[in-house]
Amino acid sequence: MRWASQRRPWLTAAVLLTAAVAAAAAIVMLTKPQPREAFHGLPHTYSYLQADSSGKVQLHMMSAAPADIVLRSAGMPLRPIAAYGINGGFFYGSDLLSVAILNDRPVNGVQGAYGSGWFNAKYPRGTLVWDGASGTMSVQVVSSGDDLSVTDRGHYWAQGGISMNLQHEELWQATAAAEHLPYAEEQRMRSGLVYNGDGKLWLIVTPSRCTAEAFRTAILETVPGEQREGIFLDGDGSSQMNAEEAVLTGDSRPVVQMIALAGGS
Repeated sequence: MRWASQRRPWLTAAVLLTAAVAAAAAIVMLTKPQPREAFHGLPHTYSYLQADSSGKVQLHMMSAAPADIVLRSAGMPLRPIAAYGINGGFFYGSDLLSVAILNDRPVNGVQGAYGSGWFNAKYPRGTLVWDGASGTMSVQVVSSGDDLSVTDRGHYWAQGGISMNLQHEELWQATAAAEHLPYAEEQRMRSGLVYNGDGKLWLIVTPSRCTAEAFRTAILETVPGEQREGIFLDGDGSSQMNAEEAVLTGDSRPVVQMIALAGGS
């Protein structure tokens, strides 16, 4: 018993020393400069908003002028890319299956080539179009860039997806089914692109796993403005966002296309 009592101070000292070392290590980790994101410090041409719907769907939203949008190829997860923005349309492998056109040039190849971004593969689908000459936005249901109605073929962009029909509650489910919205009833992360009557564009990602209906309802509840309309984009592991305020990585999969903000590299 005497040996045990003599040993107790040494045990106490050892415990205190271990705690001190752990505390010092924690301080070093906290004060050590953290690696900056690839897009840190770029021109901030957007406003950020986070909102939660009544159904507990959390939306991360970047609001921008449509003139500041650059549709571009990615070929990797978004996080290493030096640009703000979100994921774009549907894809398979390295082929882009949604329209993604900037000034009459598909972002992933040449006009008429499969997987280039000139086509909405298989089905006519909702495509959000900014007509730069008229300054208007619309959702057009098209099969390819040939079908787009724009004022000036040298001054527009078009991003394919699936129609949300935010102005037509009675039509949206039938239209989404006709356009073959994948996994509409499953709990998935989701992305979308929405505009309002004030000419603002909203790039939207939710890390919440939800149905397409719950995501659409969250948009109706939380996106500011009237006369809103938009499209569903690719989702689940592809749902990714580069913002100064929030970095959402989905499942870190490579994506073929990005909806980026001007000023990136």
